[in-house]
Amino acid sequence: MAIEDRLTGFLRDARDWERRATNIPGVFLMKLPSSRTRQAAIAIEINPVDSAGSATKKRGIVVRSASELNEFNRILANQKLVDLARKVDLVNPKQKEAPTGSNVFEI
Repeated sequence: MAIEDRLTGFLRDARDWERRATNIPGVFLMKLPSSRTRQAAIAIEINPVDSAGSATKKRGIVVRSASELNEFNRILANQKLVDLARKVDLVNPKQKEAPTGSNVFEI
């Protein structure tokens, strides 16, 4: 089945705001609901994942078109943004790392 057919099926059958993982780590598909001004649509969500493949943020960067992705790429590739992120790392207090064990209560 072609990807266009599977995307059409996802748009038709998915619940509003449903998020589905892709085979690209950190890339999800999300069904946006219809509103008064636009029909339901599919968006791409870019959201870092943990070692289990689960999204680490409640909501990532939502991309609605190829032109929007190009604009995000242009912004994210700006060296000044990279420098700013490094300086923010230096100023912010260090965060405790989440425990890496299972979520099972051991007795």
